[in-house]
Amino acid sequence: MIRTKKIPQRKCVGCNEMKDKKSLLRIVRSPEGEISLDLTGKKNGRGAYVCPDKDCITKAVKEKRLERALEKPVSDEVYKKLLEDFDHGQQ
Repeated sequence: MIRTKKIPQRKCVGCNEMKDKKSLLRIVRSPEGEISLDLTGKKNGRGAYVCPDKDCITKAVKEKRLERALEKPVSDEVYKKLLEDFDHGQQ
């Protein structure tokens, strides 16, 4: 019998859809409280997942879903930095 490997699923905080973990971006709040984009998926801290789509990121921030998931207020500067990092990660 051949075993199939399980693919981890995570829910996007923007669109609330379950998707493969590798297809989502991880935003992490470090133990020090710094919020950043985790491209490796291995940074230490509390993570939230969002689709690699500007609309999902915008919706997650606008409706404060990202703040609830990370249990910390997200400032406008952090939001702008996330969009910049996202744009650089796409290239």
